Amino acid sequence: MSVWFVTGASRGLGLDIVNAALERGDKVVATARDPRALEETEDLLVLPLDVTDETQAEKAVAAAVERFGGIDILVNNAGRGLVGAVEETSDAEARAVFDINVFGLLTVVRAVVPVMRAAGHGRILNISSTGGVVAWAGWGVYSATKFAVEGLTEAMRLELAPLGIQVTSVQPGPLRTDFLGSSSLAHAERIIDAYAETGGASRAWAADNHQLQEGDPVKAAAAILTVADLAEMPARIPLGTSTLSDIRTKLAAVGAELDQWQDLTRSTDV
Repeated sequence: MSVWFVTGASRGLGLDIVNAALERGDKVVATARDPRALEETEDLLVLPLDVTDETQAEKAVAAAVERFGGIDILVNNAGRGLVGAVEETSDAEARAVFDINVFGLLTVVRAVVPVMRAAGHGRILNISSTGGVVAWAGWGVYSATKFAVEGLTEAMRLELAPLGIQVTSVQPGPLRTDFLGSSSLAHAERIIDAYAETGGASRAWAADNHQLQEGDPVKAAAAILTVADLAEMPARIPLGTSTLSDIRTKLAAVGAELDQWQDLTRSTDV
């Protein structure tokens, strides 16, 4: 039996993770900005949590420890999307998505990791994205937040492994949740005609594919539980066929470019 602490747990992938963990007999602390969609039970502690609020995060962790005695698995799932060309995106719009996807993750990590360090064990699964490896026109700022999650996860994995805590980046492709709807995905308010075929196309794709995404969030949640149970979690786990294809294409392109420019690269050595 494990104790899970899940952020962004009131809907979508977060809710499916909560349900999957409860179904197999685990204890769960489900947190969300608006937790009213969840009904508390003996095995489920429901708490309000704005991940950008450090005091609220510390209180939620304290309540989790008081109720269940500790936290074994942290899932940093809370996040928002943003679509729009980089130039179209205002400072406020960019900061809003960074505040949740990056700084919110850090806030929760700082609150939970001391509990895991004291226990000498723990698992952290940071929900990234295909967009944490591959960036597309119109998704630059969102991808930048997930690239940041990738970097933080790699470093945390090295820092926490000697302390008995494993860390993994989960890279889902498009899941059939409400992520592409207005409740989760913001659109840059400014529209510049020059980006109609790039950022504009991404805006249109988001609208056209809402609730038609290829990925099954229930199956994604099951895969995340499988990873959390492994004796040694991988550094990263892509979820979805398109994610696998997109990452392989990116890695092949990077490899080819490294080969093409290796002489120039080496020429800068002392």
